[in-house]
Amino acid sequence: LKAGGVAGVCVDLILFPLDTVKTRLQSPQGFRKAGGFRGIYAGVPSTAIGSFPNAAAFFITYENVKSLLPHGSSPYLSPATHMVAASLGEVVACLIRVPSEVVKQRAQVSPSSSTLQILSHTLYQEGVQGLYRGYKSTVLREIPFSLVQFPLWESLKDLWSWKQGHVVDSWQSAVCGAFAGGFAAAVTTPLDVAKTRIMLAKAGSRNASGNVLTALGGIWRTQGLPGLFAGVVPRMAAISLGGFIFLGTYEKTRQLLL
Repeated sequence: LKAGGVAGVCVDLILFPLDTVKTRLQSPQGFRKAGGFRGIYAGVPSTAIGSFPNAAAFFITYENVKSLLPHGSSPYLSPATHMVAASLGEVVACLIRVPSEVVKQRAQVSPSSSTLQILSHTLYQEGVQGLYRGYKSTVLREIPFSLVQFPLWESLKDLWSWKQGHVVDSWQSAVCGAFAGGFAAAVTTPLDVAKTRIMLAKAGSRNASGNVLTALGGIWRTQGLPGLFAGVVPRMAAISLGGFIFLGTYEKTRQLLL
């Protein structure tokens, strides 16, 4: 819990400006109208509050599920174990992440409004269910992301450990995490764009229903392939750096605590 929480807070706060740029590039009104480079820390209180319990919930679930499932007896079984553990971890973590993400993204594209104003407005207009708008799309983004990132991270660590004859250090784990995160970020960008559009959609609009295929279809028709990969560069940069900081900090903190 502590290792995951510390890792989550570090990566979310350090890389927040890149996340803001990515959100504004993906927003329906476009980068400039969404705020451009102004107020790039808009929405940071929501992230600061949600990042520790979100990351802690993920790693508690990930490590416990991984320990319960059979692994290690077969080289083919281990990646499947990591995939299942990471997927369940994301489902649990999204219960905390989504409300925080909804408020954060709406604040990022409305830098003139405070986080508290965005939260109050969302609750007044849509109730608690408004805070969970985009839960399905977030899970549908995070599960494929984790299916790519975590088995790749674990495999790269195992390969590096085998090559050097001892378990990888925390900085080596961080390098593996950066590569795995960047690759996973690139291939799942269309799902991230759809999730952003759903969370930012006006109540009652077509995208507000939360249908990922509808959102993807609308983006494809109006903006084509560039629209589906809007914000891919800052997303890859943020998640590569985030993978380095997040997974490296997690390994180091866990080693210190254990």
